[in-house]
Amino acid sequence: MKDEVKELIPEAEITKRVRELGEQISKDYAGKELHVICILKGGVFFMCELVKHITVPVTHDFMAVSSYGDGTVSSGRIKIVKDLDDSIEGKDVLIVEDIIDSGRTLQHLLQVLGARNPKSIRLCTLLNKPDRREVEIPVDYIGFSIEDLFVVGYGLDYAQHYRNLPYVGVVEV
Repeated sequence: MKDEVKELIPEAEITKRVRELGEQISKDYAGKELHVICILKGGVFFMCELVKHITVPVTHDFMAVSSYGDGTVSSGRIKIVKDLDDSIEGKDVLIVEDIIDSGRTLQHLLQVLGARNPKSIRLCTLLNKPDRREVEIPVDYIGFSIEDLFVVGYGLDYAQHYRNLPYVGVVEV
């Protein structure tokens, strides 16, 4: 990959905000056990750091959902590539996502997971693109709201590249 990446959100800002989110989630779930569902692949970097700052008991599982392929724009077709290993029935569930733009993927996931009878479902995202929203979905915890830019780093990729950047950056192709 020969594209240039311009830093948008520095590592230190991400670290501070993830800590704040963990503290808020811990307060909101005080006295409860939380089941975190990480949306792969991009959400894993965020989830790993986030749960370090959650003080209530945490269990976790993973789902892989695809709507992008190798492009920079969602295809609109949502496919569950990897489903959960365990039941979420009766559990307080927190979905952890790297980025929400159109909202279609999360709308689909909320329907699928809601049908599995969890006690509650909330949504946490590192990045939110409200200008791209096509469907309304309840986002309970937001790391950063950003403009409609194609971003990479901190788990987000462009054709599977740049996930390992410690910051969020904009690809300049």
